[in-house]
Amino acid sequence: MTCKKTTPLRERMIEDMRIHGMGDKAQKAHIRAIKHFAAFLKRSPHTAAPDDLRAYQLHMTDTEVTPPTFNARIMALRFLFGTTCDREEMKRYMQFRTQPRRLPTVLSIEEVAEVIAAAPGPGLKYRAALSISYGAGLRASEVCSLKVSDIDSDRMLIHVDEGKGGKDRKVMLSPDLLDLLST
Repeated sequence: MTCKKTTPLRERMIEDMRIHGMGDKAQKAHIRAIKHFAAFLKRSPHTAAPDDLRAYQLHMTDTEVTPPTFNARIMALRFLFGTTCDREEMKRYMQFRTQPRRLPTVLSIEEVAEVIAAAPGPGLKYRAALSISYGAGLRASEVCSLKVSDIDSDRMLIHVDEGKGGKDRKVMLSPDLLDLLST
């Protein structure tokens, strides 16, 4: 990740994130969060005191920042203070917000069949992609990068190369899904 105009603190943080092996999206999100904190402080974030962190957290709460955004910003601040600025004691003043866990909407068998049947095109390509995504719980990017060699019909597994976080994994392959892929 490169920027045209960078401060020494930002440059150091980018280097630290690269050392930790963070992806580009995570780096950009951390930098954006620190920029937001600096804009709130109206000075360099490394000069922050515990009262500044408390005021910032209250500001985020008052402006109704969602818990995931709130927590992502706190993670960026923890990285900044813990790794880049070597001020571990600042982590004590940061708190995460909880969000109520809601159960996802589960489609009925008929609804799933309708969604798959609505796939465009005369061929099986889109129907197969939707079926793999839903049936095996794969992300769209994982479905797009699948190869025929990733389907292990003997062991009834799908090998996912470099999924989220660059990690490989194996997922179950149902007999119905294997039949669809075999046609």
